[in-house]
Amino acid sequence: MTSIASPTATRTAATVKARKAALGSFVGTAIEWYDFFIYGTAAALVLGKQFFPGTSDLAGTLAAFATLAVGFVARPIGGIVMGHFGDRIGRKSMLVTSLMLMGCATVAIGLLPNYAAIGVFAPILLVALRFVQGLGVGGEWGGAVLVATENAPEGKKGLYGSAPQIGVPAGVLVANLVYLPLAAFMDDDAFNSWGWRIPFLLSAVLVGVAMWIRLGLEESDEFTASKSEAPAESMPILEVLTRHWKTVLLAGGTFIATNGIAYAYMVYVLKYGETELGFGKTTMLFLLIASCPFWMAGMAFSAHKSDTLGRRTVYIRSSTALVVAAAVFFPLIDTAIVPVMLVSMIALGFTLGCCAGPQAALFAELFPAHIRYSGASLGYQIGAILGGGLAPMIATALYAAFDTSFAITVYFVIIAVISLVSILLLPEPQLIPKTTAAQKAS
Repeated sequence: MTSIASPTATRTAATVKARKAALGSFVGTAIEWYDFFIYGTAAALVLGKQFFPGTSDLAGTLAAFATLAVGFVARPIGGIVMGHFGDRIGRKSMLVTSLMLMGCATVAIGLLPNYAAIGVFAPILLVALRFVQGLGVGGEWGGAVLVATENAPEGKKGLYGSAPQIGVPAGVLVANLVYLPLAAFMDDDAFNSWGWRIPFLLSAVLVGVAMWIRLGLEESDEFTASKSEAPAESMPILEVLTRHWKTVLLAGGTFIATNGIAYAYMVYVLKYGETELGFGKTTMLFLLIASCPFWMAGMAFSAHKSDTLGRRTVYIRSSTALVVAAAVFFPLIDTAIVPVMLVSMIALGFTLGCCAGPQAALFAELFPAHIRYSGASLGYQIGAILGGGLAPMIATALYAAFDTSFAITVYFVIIAVISLVSILLLPEPQLIPKTTAAQKAS
């Protein structure tokens, strides 16, 4: 006798699957971004001294931030390659691959001898491993977002899609919580010699946890259906580049400010507070840690609102607020009054969160399912390389050239306006119908 599941049982199973997908995307993303961000913190605090000795402090910092940017150069490549196979084979397999690439590269950096030990090979290997990190994280975001949104209940795609988005500041929070006691309780010689390696080696444990969770994920019904309907000869990335390139560029534009300002906020400000304002590592790390929960709260709030008000509406309002927040951030930081600096960090973090909250569902809904991994990943990574990859280096160079943070403020406002214009030009997302074989033939 054949049993038929009741509607209630079916809904319950779908809810469990959706929550499992959201958890898997959140945990995995948090750990991958932990790996990516500990490099940024290390670049700000110690990598210049360890891998580029014999240079001035400015040159060493610029060199370390340049290696940070290498990861962003690799991200579009990771997004294209894993996006292609994620659309052709499945989201899950690429998420597992990205996690392994990131985890192995991060642990290897923690074991890498410095310049004093192996000479010029040290920075060469550092750059190579950073490139591998970029490949891993390049394929991470698109897959995590799609697993969360494609499995989400109707009317809650924005909220569920925020799970991997919230994983980003969660990764930042964990990374800095690991660095904080090291900076607070280790003397500078010990920290610069070996203490900075501990967060990288800890990644092995965290990746193991994330891998266990991710191996239990299932593909969404939407992807399974799209796979059977897509033409056998389909090349997702080619279809994205030929038919949806304007959408990709505008999507990337919306992300330039969110990512660029966020990286300066997370990485450059640590160095700025120490070298220009005279604060210790502990104080600057505390300020960043304290602001992270507000960053996550902004994401959850705006993602929820996007389910009722629309992705574009919420994104426009958040991007407008970011222009204002970008304009006042450094003037408040430059007061060198810790409570005022904290308010500035919290305000910018919350605003960045509001911009990022609806982004997952927005990008996913811009492309049909059979090219969605490729399209969403490429748009995201274009914004990342033009924004976050260059921001700490540009901020450092601007301050060195003009000897004032006003130059950095102008840079922040310009990229915030670029993102605002991009979302104004991007229409409210609608699921684009898949191109059939017959249409292609015609």
